[in-house]
Amino acid sequence: MSPAPVTLAFLLLYSALQIALGLWFARRVKAAGDFFVAGRRLSPLLLFSTVLAANIGAGTTVGATGLAWEEGLSAWWWNGSAGIGSLLLAFWIGPRIWREAKRHDFYTVGDFLEARYGPFMRGAVAALLWMATLSILAAQFVAVGTVLNVVADVPMAIGCIAGGLVMTTYFAAGGLLGSAWVNLLQLVILLGGLLIAVPLALAEAGGFDHIRSATSLSPDYFDIWRVAAPGSGWTLVALLTPAFIVSPGLLQKTYGAVDERTVRLGIGLNGVAQLMFAFVPAILGMSARVLYPDLSDPQLALPTILLHALPPLVGTFALAAILSAEISTCDTILFMLATSLSQDLYRRFVNPGANDRTILMVARGAAIAGGAAGVALAISSPRILDSLRIFYALLGVSLFVPIVAGLHLARVGAREGIAAVASGLAGTLIVHAATGGRGFGLWTPSNIGMVTAAMAFGVVWISRPRRLRH
Repeated sequence: MSPAPVTLAFLLLYSALQIALGLWFARRVKAAGDFFVAGRRLSPLLLFSTVLAANIGAGTTVGATGLAWEEGLSAWWWNGSAGIGSLLLAFWIGPRIWREAKRHDFYTVGDFLEARYGPFMRGAVAALLWMATLSILAAQFVAVGTVLNVVADVPMAIGCIAGGLVMTTYFAAGGLLGSAWVNLLQLVILLGGLLIAVPLALAEAGGFDHIRSATSLSPDYFDIWRVAAPGSGWTLVALLTPAFIVSPGLLQKTYGAVDERTVRLGIGLNGVAQLMFAFVPAILGMSARVLYPDLSDPQLALPTILLHALPPLVGTFALAAILSAEISTCDTILFMLATSLSQDLYRRFVNPGANDRTILMVARGAAIAGGAAGVALAISSPRILDSLRIFYALLGVSLFVPIVAGLHLARVGAREGIAAVASGLAGTLIVHAATGGRGFGLWTPSNIGMVTAAMAFGVVWISRPRRLRH
């Protein structure tokens, strides 16, 4: 039997194991609190694994490797920016919002937003996130489809559907409680597979000296500070870092921690791990550039080098690691979609008297609907990093200012929150339209939108009578 069928069989078996594990732990999900916040009993290990597994996905593996294939070592900043954001979440925003969630029994970020800014803010942000979050979910399915396409020539559409079925099944059954345990398994496979693959791939490419001497590469290919274009290299910090601080999926996983120490320890270690992991796709992408300089699509760099440049057994294990990365991030995205629709929209605006059983049913239905919509979008929009940039831009512009201000200012209201979201989105869209998405040098549309949001929030807040600001 050739390596491709063996690899495909292994990936299918591994997918079945993830589903089985998710369904096993789903038996413990008795109420909405188990589904939404894992009963607030996540240990440091489980919080670390579920957050890191969520953060290492299509963009940080397939996308970042393709970026390294094109631009070199500066692709480190894709994962590095996420690590910086995670450290800020661990020691700044995370403990504060965990205390609020514990004190007021919050399940979602929407619960927090309504407490600070009112019901309109909750509904508007939930609707916006439902639309924006589908882009990152689609990106994960594209990555799954890419792996299966390279491994066994499975059509992209079929690969996307297969990934959707695996992830939707185990998440819809077990929610955060079930997915946290599946994420632990995924993380072991993910880190083990890629850490074994890196030295072997680098050796196959002839080592760093051979990569440096490759005549087709520009002199700054090894420059980590390189900015090849607006929104690349170290400028990714401005685009990505805010999103990893205020992502609803990550904040709601934070809600599930057993105490504040768990927040700092679990998410802090995740941040350190991401800063170190950032070198993995960078090295694999540069190695692939030397070995396969004529790829038709940079997104093929990672599955190609794992399948063809490594021993079959190692390559199979590494491809399982990539599948782990994509699927683990998928369940976090579905987590945002399902909890937002059921808690922030359905329970708050459609059926305020709904009991736990009804909310649990709606959340599971939303997960299934979100998975189907993500697959459809993946088939129609197959560029991974393009989809992710849209998501991260909308996330940072919409949520960063309201969440940070809401945690630090004693009295804020609906006017401040709405002004920040509306001005931030308007500023982003206007600059994007006026410059064709390029922005002004290092000032990308999303950077300008975030500054606009902060200014609008500040103007409205300062205009309040002094007695209402303290």
